[in-house]
Amino acid sequence: MSPFFQCGRYRFSLQSDRRPLVMGILNVTPDSFSDGGRFIGLDAALSHADEMIAAGVDIIDIGGESSRPGSQPLSLQEELDRVMPLVFGLRDLGVPLSIDTYKPAVMHEALLAGADMINDINGFRGEGAWQAVAGSDCGLCIMHMQKTPENMQQSPHYEDVLREVGDFLSERVTEARQIGITDERISIDPGCGFGKTLEHNIALFRGTAILQQRLDLPVLIGVSRKTMIGTLTGKPIEQRMAGSVGAALAAAAQGARIVRVHDVAETVDALKVWEALAPSIEQPNY
Repeated sequence: MSPFFQCGRYRFSLQSDRRPLVMGILNVTPDSFSDGGRFIGLDAALSHADEMIAAGVDIIDIGGESSRPGSQPLSLQEELDRVMPLVFGLRDLGVPLSIDTYKPAVMHEALLAGADMINDINGFRGEGAWQAVAGSDCGLCIMHMQKTPENMQQSPHYEDVLREVGDFLSERVTEARQIGITDERISIDPGCGFGKTLEHNIALFRGTAILQQRLDLPVLIGVSRKTMIGTLTGKPIEQRMAGSVGAALAAAAQGARIVRVHDVAETVDALKVWEALAPSIEQPNY
């Protein structure tokens, strides 16, 4: 694995004895499952971003279209109208900006405006997606999703979830490499909650080190406030912070290099303590 993650204008160390990078979620949507509507106004979104930066966030992930189960696709123009003002407003604040989108046109416009990373739930399968990112030095997150957000939780099925997700990610990474995208720009996400049952999510979570070793790339884990946390704790969305922080620490223990979270301040503090007190991570051999 490359010792660095190239994220546009920024370059992060991926040393195994350091805490994972913390990616803070900034959804400017009226209908996201956890924070829908809270930051849809530009001032509220910018204020929340300032709070995350003060708390020590490493990357801010801006999302203009909800991908919760059952969500409907958003038009291109609506997504641009939500996302682009934030790119312009935050690009010079010293923190890399990731754009959570599967639309190549949004990728292209956001990168031109100064975004540093593209986080694609569709694994860059959209027509023109690779072309939108190939010519830049932006970081990429290639994620696995079964079906689409509209129907992904309708009876998800796998014979061997870890192998099948690994096969998909391997195929997508091979395509990226074939068009000249270097490994230091790529991270992978097994897509917990995206077409998976609780048992699938747990298997993927526990298989973080296996995926990371198989593809020789950093794994991003995003389970913050998701149904998985609610099922394990019995808590509603607004009471899942502690469970989500616990999951971030468990992801760190599994060797994840990036954690995507809503509760940035609490996660950063927990990981600082974990980094200081936990034994050095030794990647298992499989």
